Amino acid sequence: MTRKTQTEPARRLRCAIYTRKSSEEGLDMEFNSLDAQREACEAYIASQRAEGWACLRERYDDGGVSGGTLDRPALKQLIADVEDGLIDVVVVYKIDRLSRALMDFSKLVEIFDRYGVTFVSVTQSFNTTTSMGRLTLNILLSFAQFEREVIGERIRDKVAASKKKGMWMGGYVPLGYDVVDRKLIVNEAEAAQVRTLFELFARSDSTAAVIRELNARGIRSKRGRPIDRGALYKLLHNCLYRGEITHKGETYPVMHEPIVDAELWDAAHAVLSGNRNQRAGRTRSTEPALLRGLIFTKTGAAMTPHHTKKGNKRYCYYVSMDVIQKRPTAELRGPQRLPRPWSRKRSSVRSGGCCARRRSSRVPPAP
Repeated sequence: MTRKTQTEPARRLRCAIYTRKSSEEGLDMEFNSLDAQREACEAYIASQRAEGWACLRERYDDGGVSGGTLDRPALKQLIADVEDGLIDVVVVYKIDRLSRALMDFSKLVEIFDRYGVTFVSVTQSFNTTTSMGRLTLNILLSFAQFEREVIGERIRDKVAASKKKGMWMGGYVPLGYDVVDRKLIVNEAEAAQVRTLFELFARSDSTAAVIRELNARGIRSKRGRPIDRGALYKLLHNCLYRGEITHKGETYPVMHEPIVDAELWDAAHAVLSGNRNQRAGRTRSTEPALLRGLIFTKTGAAMTPHHTKKGNKRYCYYVSMDVIQKRPTAELRGPQRLPRPWSRKRSSVRSGGCCARRRSSRVPPAP
């Protein structure tokens, strides 16, 4: 009598394929690197069909994202689905597609182990359940991280060498230029607006008046927004307009055509320097703080001058650095704010637990 052996069907294992490409180059092609990675992973899953492996339809593709960070949209979705119990196996083409950083990969493996998810690399065979397998994995990840750091050093060296030759290396395109074949080409209409901006600022002693005049003439930023104070100062300090480029504190002549000549640049920056000195002097003269650096709280924190406005009236006072740095209220002792006198004549300030001191002499407490 022959006994028929009945084999139980294998448990269905839901397989999620994760793909990644660091750069965006070639992603617009009909069959790109992400598609090639997925095709190889699908073929591997199909070869394990007898073990119950089944490929999920959901795609977890990160195109143009570095492997040195976990802040990736598709990876975040993958982790969320793992935590929801929707995935049994994570399949990648190579382990560096999942992460190139050793610490980040350790965090991912910890998450996978916590939720009973298996991690598989199509081109690299190892078993993470054994000590030797984990050692092999860590060695491979160390080389992946080393490769990423070497690539980063090469890119930084390339940027430094290119800037020394005066080449523009990308980024925000400044007003007055267009990008053609990765080079800055002068946009004559916008260049005239830039020169007008410099001329207005060089002739005026009021930044607000310059901004009003720019808005009245319809001069906008490269993105079409009105030019405010911050945008104005950025434009005035952009050394690309005078034909220079900076890198780590060094200045190099550029390959593109400058928009602002040296005379106009110096005139505008002379006004900038003058405005800064006038503002500092005006602040010191109109807001005297006679006890600056002389009064302290019971805890030894300095009292620094501050002010507030209500309507057209200005209220000046000294406030403790404990309050400014938002230290716990339980640690504060004594008054934290004191009124600040406007007159330069001798005036008394009630200490109320605060002490006044200086290096060479002591200010006596008020009676």
